[in-house]
Amino acid sequence: MLTRATFRGPWAGLPVAWTAADTFAEAVYREDVARCCRAGVPGVYTAGTTGEFYAMDWEEWEAVSRATVETCRSHGTPCMLGCTSTYTRGAQRRAALAARLGAAAVQVALPFWMEVPDDQVVPFFQAVAAAAEGLPLSVYETTRTKKTLTVDQHRRLKDAVPQYLMVKANANTVGATAAGCRALAEVVNVFVGEHRWAELCPCGAAGSCSSLVYWNPRVILGLWASAAAQDWAALRAGCARLEALDAFLGERYEPAGFTDTAYDRMGGRAFGFLESSLHNRGPYVSPTQQDVEDLRAWCRAHFPEMLAL
Repeated sequence: MLTRATFRGPWAGLPVAWTAADTFAEAVYREDVARCCRAGVPGVYTAGTTGEFYAMDWEEWEAVSRATVETCRSHGTPCMLGCTSTYTRGAQRRAALAARLGAAAVQVALPFWMEVPDDQVVPFFQAVAAAAEGLPLSVYETTRTKKTLTVDQHRRLKDAVPQYLMVKANANTVGATAAGCRALAEVVNVFVGEHRWAELCPCGAAGSCSSLVYWNPRVILGLWASAAAQDWAALRAGCARLEALDAFLGERYEPAGFTDTAYDRMGGRAFGFLESSLHNRGPYVSPTQQDVEDLRAWCRAHFPEMLAL
């Protein structure tokens, strides 16, 4: 069972491999999961935004979840399944299956089609946690849900759901600020983007729902080792390179309409670690082989360490 002491570090948040016919490429995906496990990542998760939970029907979500749990189990690596849905029963159904499959944790965001009223926030998470039969709970906090939580709401949630162990704090949420991270870290583990570690690990940040860890495990796991050792000078130096990479990605690919999964497929393929398809599901833009080559070229000039697995 995961605890706050073990639910830490850069967990690999994987994209789903699709075939040219836009069906689940299960063998390719299982090998991508296995590669992450063999690389020594602290955990693997899918069915977040990179894992395109919003673009899968129930049978596909079940197949991807089963493949993730089974592959991780065979390597002794914990896995977390995203259970986000547009309604409570949908999230409960996913959480219940995650428990039956043997996942180590579930992650869920607030329903996102209509804004959840304040007085329904804690009851929603309670309902999902009950369906998960005691599995550790991670809250995926993002402005895409139309509501972000206050520190006080996080505290009330922890009081109501003791197995709430981690929050994925994205941009413009309270955990992504120094003061908010410090306050939340008293209650739950706070995961932030790797390029924010130098700023927020001294404030209590405990890891990341990571794509960069499968762009280059050696670089990111090494950077996490600096964070865990509180070697702030080494962490600052490494994060400065990641900040430059993040700036390049935003400038180059945000105007092209890239979403999370497009960035992450591109990087996983650019540096040779993933076999996953470049194709992601429409109507969202997929990266191209030229995008892969452009990213490699930038790294050759500015961040050559990323090219050496």
